[in-house]
Amino acid sequence: MASFDGYEVEDGDIHPILKPHQRACVKWAVKGGNRALFESFGLGKSLQQVEVVRITKSLAGGAGLIVCPLGVRQEFKRDAAMVGVETRFLRRTEEFDAEFSGIWLTNYESIRDGKLSPSLFAVVSLDEASVLRSYGSKTYQEFLPLFAGVKHKFVATATPSPNRYKELIHYAGFLGVMDTGQALTRFFQRDSTQANNLTLYPHKEKEFWIWLNSWAIFLQKPSDLGFSDDGYDLPELKISYHEVKTDLANAGEEKDGQGKLFRDAAIGLKDAATEKRDSRPARVSKMVEILQGDPDSHYLLWHHQEAERHDIAKAVPGSVAVYGSQDLDKREQAVIDFSDGKIQYLSAKPSVAGSGCNFQRHCHKAIFVGIDYSFNDIIQAIHRIQRFLQTKACEIHFIYSEAEREIMRTLQTKWRQHEELVGNMTDIIKEHGLNHLSLSDVLSRTIGVERIEVSSDLYTVANNDCVIEARMKPENSVDLIVTSIPFANHYEYTPSYNDFGHTANNDQFWAQMDFLTPELLRILQPGRMYCCHVKDRIMFGNVTGAGAPTVSPFHCEAIMHASKHGFDYMGMITVVTDVVRENNQTYRLGWSEQCKDGTKMGVGSPEYVLLFRKP
Repeated sequence: MASFDGYEVEDGDIHPILKPHQRACVKWAVKGGNRALFESFGLGKSLQQVEVVRITKSLAGGAGLIVCPLGVRQEFKRDAAMVGVETRFLRRTEEFDAEFSGIWLTNYESIRDGKLSPSLFAVVSLDEASVLRSYGSKTYQEFLPLFAGVKHKFVATATPSPNRYKELIHYAGFLGVMDTGQALTRFFQRDSTQANNLTLYPHKEKEFWIWLNSWAIFLQKPSDLGFSDDGYDLPELKISYHEVKTDLANAGEEKDGQGKLFRDAAIGLKDAATEKRDSRPARVSKMVEILQGDPDSHYLLWHHQEAERHDIAKAVPGSVAVYGSQDLDKREQAVIDFSDGKIQYLSAKPSVAGSGCNFQRHCHKAIFVGIDYSFNDIIQAIHRIQRFLQTKACEIHFIYSEAEREIMRTLQTKWRQHEELVGNMTDIIKEHGLNHLSLSDVLSRTIGVERIEVSSDLYTVANNDCVIEARMKPENSVDLIVTSIPFANHYEYTPSYNDFGHTANNDQFWAQMDFLTPELLRILQPGRMYCCHVKDRIMFGNVTGAGAPTVSPFHCEAIMHASKHGFDYMGMITVVTDVVRENNQTYRLGWSEQCKDGTKMGVGSPEYVLLFRKP
């Protein structure tokens, strides 16, 4: 369970303008000291962040900072003014003024690129913190050490894990709740057919969701916490799919010269880029057709490529575009003007204007002139208009080519998974609320196990703690021992303190084995064999910090351990494994990796049966 590292606050300490659910979340976050606000669009996360930072910095001392995406600072200026807090935008360390008593605002790029040091602040909140989702991203890798010295950290986003549950633990790593590698080991199992496709252990799902709720609040509507939903009716979402034709006569060729029957943008980056380029005129034409059929409405025109932006500008002369290389002040003014209804058509990439901006006051329609695999960008962009306090049904148009059908299916799958995550967390919040003690009761570990025995004339099987069961056996009573021990903390089978997988590292595991191995030696007959199956573990560079996959020589440690307790080592049987399957799991054996950096290459890692003899 996450610890409490913050401060108790009373209702009177919170600005009265906040609504009941917002006040509850602010009190919970300030008390925790390092917490995540994963709340639905329109529930007031920006206002809550302002209050959390204001209150926490007043109690902890020091300065407060909110980090937000480009183009979103005007939202925080408005909310801060509502509670009487002054804000200033900060681009670099030299602009910092220790005498300023308000809240500083900056963007992610200033910190990531080293222009602004987080060490200046006692309290930091990351708005739209989805930059932390990808473990290998430049932003995440650099944010961890940069923010290590910040006492109180908070994150806020409505889409914490739109793609995979595994991404949620990176927020925990940033907040200091649990080391990312430890969380991966504790909750997730590998897919033997695909690298990095980690899934929750079935027996760990409940524990995972409860642990998550100890440091993150998932809120879909105020009634999840027992408050009134008045004014929080999410508008209806109408989605229209427009598939444009693909020129199958120009499907291209395989490497061996064989012609392709179909085009498929899902095959690879080159195919996707080609399809984007070739289908662009048809997609832009479909967009124009939609706009001409509805000439009075305001529209967001989402796109992903610069060429699409230029084509949209030509096809819709009255549109205004915002883009990455644009002057920041001009970009923000365009966003504000569209928000205020002064502009009818705003053209932008989801990565530029799809997070943090509120467009619901004068717009309820959007067109995606193209699609890609980023569900996070799409769901964020949709909720710029489908938000609480939106008064009209929202219309979303997706335009894609025949060759992009598989990409659309993938997006729909990610959408369903996002809804499943939200449903799981909503159920837990409704059951436990923000009650930390209630959560602790559910997650409590047990000690010991009730013994169950099944036997016949040919066998006896016991379900019990293996150390206790071994102690019950007479000395020199077993003819052969064959076992496969857990591979340190790689597997944890039960929520029991006695579980051999309930260890943080190899040293703790072998300390547990020190209770079992002497008993195995005692019960085995002299001259008989103890056969132990083991395997070495691949340690991923982004977990160890080594920058490349390394190998934990577990079988060597097993040999030294058994020898220490009196067994004679007799050799080992090598169990040959499938290197193709292993490469699918690790990406460390293939030719493509060799071409990138041969110094990071490994070799196939077999399994072993270690043979020991009792003297």
